Amino acid sequence: MVFGSQGVVGQWLKTHFNIEFAFNWKGAVLASAVIAFPLMVQAAKLSVQMIDRRLELAASTLGSSPFKVWYTVTLPLMLPGILIGSIMVFSRSLGEFGATITFVGNIAGETRTLPLAIYSATHQIDGDAMAVRLILICLALAFFSLLLSNVLTRRAERWLGVRRA
Repeated sequence: MVFGSQGVVGQWLKTHFNIEFAFNWKGAVLASAVIAFPLMVQAAKLSVQMIDRRLELAASTLGSSPFKVWYTVTLPLMLPGILIGSIMVFSRSLGEFGATITFVGNIAGETRTLPLAIYSATHQIDGDAMAVRLILICLALAFFSLLLSNVLTRRAERWLGVRRA
């Protein structure tokens, strides 16, 4: 309601920046991001909780400002959690169906996402083959996301000097 063409934020964005969310791809991105955002927050929160506060305290006692402590100690140690959260958000957004179809519809070439395309294919005569191909694309993207997550996590751990048990 807020981001729709009659909503407070939606009207303001349309008037000042000519940005409209309802019934176009920008709305599909917004709907997916809003639904998946809690995954990112949870991953970032957990990564912050795992940081040894003594490292931040040591940096601050050596004369670093709070911003420099955050930028040089906290943020690099949060990096694995941020990467994992980003990949989880991307993966979750690929599967978003409800918010997307509710907010922006199922418009071919404009707002159709993979889940909506699978849904549309299953409602067409002889659309099963297309649905299977789209499902295979989803599986390939999920596998690639998992692989990328593992690679980026290992690189971040090596960069931070973290040893695995």
